[in-house]
Amino acid sequence: MKRQIRQKGQTVNLLFTMLLFLVFVLCALFTVLIGGKVYENINSRIQENYSSQVILNYVANKVRQGDQAGSVTVKTIEDTQVLELTQEIGGRKFITWIYYEDGAVRELFTNEGSGLGLKDGLEIAKCQGLTFSKENSVLKIQVTGSRSGSLLLNIRSGGRGNEGET
Repeated sequence: MKRQIRQKGQTVNLLFTMLLFLVFVLCALFTVLIGGKVYENINSRIQENYSSQVILNYVANKVRQGDQAGSVTVKTIEDTQVLELTQEIGGRKFITWIYYEDGAVRELFTNEGSGLGLKDGLEIAKCQGLTFSKENSVLKIQVTGSRSGSLLLNIRSGGRGNEGET
């Protein structure tokens, strides 16, 4: 009879140990699954934030490179808002258009009168929207969407004020 009680006690101890081990394994599994989901959410937010900052910095650097008197204007071409940067190279006039179309920021660099249009621009980065506004010598660049951001640039050359804007 003592032997039966001892075997039952050992069986209960073994079952309790196995149950405790199973609880530990389940807790570890749920921790890993929850941690993976948190990592995925954080990573997607960082990517969205990074994308809007890259776009703002890209446009700001383009404007700084082409900051000459009267060379930075905001226009509407083919019902699309366009930031136009003009420059003269070797006696020929070149234009750079930066604009938002088909879910991406695009850029077109060409000589004046080439006949190229907005569909010919190269995709720079994907985003949900990009707008420009210019008042006197202040250019506002705004990335719209779930992770929006904006940047104000003071055009050092002064520009032409509100001329050329539509």
